[in-house]
Amino acid sequence: MAEFSRARDNFEEQVLDIRRVTRVTAGGKRFRFRATVIVGNGKGKVGVGVAKGTDTQAAIEKARSRAKRNLIEIKLKEHTIPHQVEAKFSAARVLIKPAVSGHGLMAGGSPRVVLHLAGIKDATAKCLGRTKNKLTNALATVEALKQIRA
Repeated sequence: MAEFSRARDNFEEQVLDIRRVTRVTAGGKRFRFRATVIVGNGKGKVGVGVAKGTDTQAAIEKARSRAKRNLIEIKLKEHTIPHQVEAKFSAARVLIKPAVSGHGLMAGGSPRVVLHLAGIKDATAKCLGRTKNKLTNALATVEALKQIRA
């Protein structure tokens, strides 16, 4: 798994995905990079940002600032969520269940990164959709977290 880096305003961030995208023009192909970045403070705030740039570093910077603009806040109950939630985004479906203290974070891929950066330490998450796309699975996880009512 990739390293988590801490920014100056107490937000951790992780680059979830970098893809090279192409625009075909009359003169040939123009390459750009699409970056997906997740930021969170580990205390209930998390956001996902997607941006394109001419090089990877520019795309990551833009995605980081967009993720900070798209922050959502969730109410945690002793490092877990208060109740079970399920959400769908595009082809991705994610189910998140609370767990007892000490259970740990049982999740894979994008939901694990989103839940970790949100500060959820004890929960179980499962991708129920057929897609393996990291971006849609991360956005489905954020949609599920939005449904939490304290």
